[in-house]
Amino acid sequence: MGTCYVVGAGEFTARGFEPGPEDFVIAADGGWNALASLGVNPQLLVGDFDSLMGAPPTGIAVERLPVEKDDTDTGAALKRGWRLGYRAFALYGCGGGRVDHLLANLQCLARLSALGATARLAARDYDAYAVTDGTLRLPLCPAGTVVSVFCHGAPARGVTLTGLRYPLSGATLTPDHPLGVSNEVLSSREAATVRVEHGTLLVVHQIPPCNPPPDAVR
Repeated sequence: MGTCYVVGAGEFTARGFEPGPEDFVIAADGGWNALASLGVNPQLLVGDFDSLMGAPPTGIAVERLPVEKDDTDTGAALKRGWRLGYRAFALYGCGGGRVDHLLANLQCLARLSALGATARLAARDYDAYAVTDGTLRLPLCPAGTVVSVFCHGAPARGVTLTGLRYPLSGATLTPDHPLGVSNEVLSSREAATVRVEHGTLLVVHQIPPCNPPPDAVR
């Protein structure tokens, strides 16, 4: 299957936003506003509509959620994409605005990774990924590009970083010590990789000006 694009109500960047015929686009509540400005019609609109500008649009499938619920609108949209069978996700409009929603979206990344899916959160100045018991290969980018690696949840063991100024080999990262913050890509000709044998890592990859859209391979 293709990629499930989930567009939230936060700050939107169009970098790398190119859904094709095999992909599925879900607007999470006010994410519809950004899509409408681009002239893009999602296949599904999910939300309690507290951030939607105006009435829900006609002509597309709508799944109205209660205001009081155990998921954010973005989280509910991701679960909907999972139930539809998608295992690759791209999150847009999910990286800015309220810090509590940003943290919730990073938790959603980690959850998808733990389930075996691949996901990328595209923000204006960075991309965020999660990797669980596997390897993340970052795109080629200029030397000096900042890459930060954080442990999510239980200690992450067997962490190996290559192609970065401060490498690691078989290390253990914990959620209360940001050892992996502010690393740097060594060469524009060598892709940096992040590997973890047991556990989940969150990876924040800064986007230099004029850098092409990333293509991460898990």
